Amino acid sequence: MNLFKWITSSLRAKLLSMFIFLTAFPLLAVGLVSYQKSYTTVSNHSKASAQLTAEQLARNIDTLFEDTERLLELGNNPQVLQFLYSQSETYEEAKTILQTFQLYRETYKFDNMLNISMVNFYGKGISERRGVFQLERNPLRNPHFQYLTQYPDAILRLPYSATTDSDRLDGFSYPARNAFSIMAAVKQRITHEVIGFIVIDLDDSIIKEYLSSAMIGRTGFFYLIDGYGSTLFPPPSNQTNREILERISVQPMTANSNSYVLQNPSPKQFVAYGTARQTGWTVVGVAPLKEVVAEAYSIRQLIFLSVLLSAVFALTLYFFLTKRITQPIQILMNKMRKAASGYLDAKVKPNGDDEIADLGKSFNIMLEKIKSLIEKSRREQERVQLADLRTLQAQINPHFLYNTLDSILWMAEDENKQSVIKMVKALSRFFRLSLNKGRDWISIKTELEHVENYLVIQQMRYRDILQYEINVDPALQIYPIMKMSLQPLVENAIYHGIKNKRGQGMIRIGGYIDGHFMVLTVEDNGIGIVPEKLAVLREQLEQPADAHLPSDDDHEGGFGLLNVHHRIRLYFGAQYGIELDSIHKEGSKVSIRIPKR
Repeated sequence: MNLFKWITSSLRAKLLSMFIFLTAFPLLAVGLVSYQKSYTTVSNHSKASAQLTAEQLARNIDTLFEDTERLLELGNNPQVLQFLYSQSETYEEAKTILQTFQLYRETYKFDNMLNISMVNFYGKGISERRGVFQLERNPLRNPHFQYLTQYPDAILRLPYSATTDSDRLDGFSYPARNAFSIMAAVKQRITHEVIGFIVIDLDDSIIKEYLSSAMIGRTGFFYLIDGYGSTLFPPPSNQTNREILERISVQPMTANSNSYVLQNPSPKQFVAYGTARQTGWTVVGVAPLKEVVAEAYSIRQLIFLSVLLSAVFALTLYFFLTKRITQPIQILMNKMRKAASGYLDAKVKPNGDDEIADLGKSFNIMLEKIKSLIEKSRREQERVQLADLRTLQAQINPHFLYNTLDSILWMAEDENKQSVIKMVKALSRFFRLSLNKGRDWISIKTELEHVENYLVIQQMRYRDILQYEINVDPALQIYPIMKMSLQPLVENAIYHGIKNKRGQGMIRIGGYIDGHFMVLTVEDNGIGIVPEKLAVLREQLEQPADAHLPSDDDHEGGFGLLNVHHRIRLYFGAQYGIELDSIHKEGSKVSIRIPKR
């Protein structure tokens, strides 16, 4: 009874019990490794054997052509050279050449050779079948002879389908059989000038015999293609699958010999090929993959059966023993996923006294602490953000007040009573709108009034150099904006643009709605910004609010661009803020982009 209690109350004991019963897993691992090793070895051996067969067929074709091309030595025979070089011949000369043909045939035992022919540039020729003959057409009209004239050292190996009866030297066709021809140029011994051509016709039955006698799988076949992918010796019609051949034709054959598995057809096809060096022709073998690796499949079935019986026993035990373990873990995992997605009320109802129950209780405590920390962090963040905004706004007002009071003092000393009254009224309205009963947000209309009061004050100070225009879409003026958003930009335009330029200055304030955004612009015709300084300002605009802390020397009347830009980003996010454009000695334009809310 105590042992049962120990097992049910301890997760470690549960896992230990499970692994004791699941001793079949080592057997499964051994079975899988044995299967993989044996299957791979036998499969690779079978594939390599099929590939070697294709390579052997390619070598047999090479040997066939190497042996047959010994007859090209006839081009060096003096009687042959004399026959091709001269315009006339005697019966004895022709007879000697034909006897030479026969001697070569008997010496090398060419049972598959059909005919030997030679011809010169004038159409005079001699062959085993016709003897001496005269062609009715110019031999150089034959494209193969034209090629040999340009490349006299080449040897052409052509299937019978590549020539027509009119192209053949002796005019003889082979209706009962197919053939292929070997063509070469005959050159003069001393000058190596081409004086004629030799053509050897071979019966292709020996190649067909090579292909039909080779085996690949149980129902596989071999066929022959040339260097351009055209089929020279097709497989038997009863074994041909046109779709498979078309898929093979588009597969690249980059190596001289290789093998691969064609995945698309059903069933999968194994393809092995080897290329003959003499002709460039490729022997291709095709068979269903399951036939090539049939031995590997039988080994797989035997191993699979033994492993299956062991797995059934192990899985049965695993099912009953792990239900009590995995179910509470699964519940806890689902609750954790919900908590990870943001649902912090996903608490667990622990059952029992084991480690999983303790983990559930700890998880519930953790969720409560996380909720408490998040709420605390949110409140602190709000306080920090509000403090930042208050600090930034407090930095705007003093410098302007100092400058305006200096101007009033100067006007009073000059006994300009009306100007003093006008400036004091404008200053009063300016600060009344600035305070706005402690609210941080005002309408765009009120902000424009605030800016206009500021411009009235500045225009009185710089009456000879300052003019302004305000042209903002009335539909835009009903939306709210942070107070003191435009005034620092106007101040910046006066002190850093117009004040440094000779002549009349103009400030234009505009605004419009762009989809879901509002755009306010402050444009001046002042001195502008040099490109180097403009690049520095744009870089500072992309930095965090605390990366550039302005000093009193940055702006005479406030912190300007950076101040407004960072305030906007604190409220709306990094995708909003100020865009700055300027051309030196022409003027500057500052645009504020904020969401339409």
